[in-house]
Amino acid sequence: MDLAQAASALLRDNTEDRRAIQMDVEIHSRNVEMTPRWKTEIEARMEDLRRGHDDLTHGRVTLTKNRHHKKQDHVAEALVVVTLPGRHTVTARKEDKTFEEAIRSAFAAIATELRTFREKRARTDVRVSPVPPHRGVICKLFPKEGYGFILQEGGGEVYFHANALHGLTFEQLEDGTDVVFGLEQGKKGPQATTVQRPPAVAVKVL
Repeated sequence: MDLAQAASALLRDNTEDRRAIQMDVEIHSRNVEMTPRWKTEIEARMEDLRRGHDDLTHGRVTLTKNRHHKKQDHVAEALVVVTLPGRHTVTARKEDKTFEEAIRSAFAAIATELRTFREKRARTDVRVSPVPPHRGVICKLFPKEGYGFILQEGGGEVYFHANALHGLTFEQLEDGTDVVFGLEQGKKGPQATTVQRPPAVAVKVL
């Protein structure tokens, strides 16, 4: 493979990786017509947010013009809702004089809420570390795409994404690696919500 082919393959792989972790974004407006300027700013700020939190799976922004607000000058409202793995949602709602200011305030607030959420979850993980109820072994890996499959005890394959790995990296996995995992029903079948190594078993020597 020459240099041009290698560069082309690298670019293709990077593009596939970005598609694999790309989040769905919905943008809506109520009582006001969405302008290209607002839409562009929302998309840019959502992309900045995703760079700092690359496991976000869905984002929704709604701009609303409050016609009968108590404070007549605060008629612009921006609502930002983002979803993380495990169906956790984080919400921020801000009102201001203009939609530009409301958008900036709402995204600043959602960034703060995400940091707080992760800090609380980290403390919970340290204090209580529940073991996922299902066991299995890694049976298929697709490193470039960032996903794989687990053969669960009792039979049947379970899809997992790299974002579901907890205390593990994709590079540490190989066919036959023992794992425990949480399970939910996805759109295309069963999928793992979290994947980690089985807990160590303490052995008492007499």
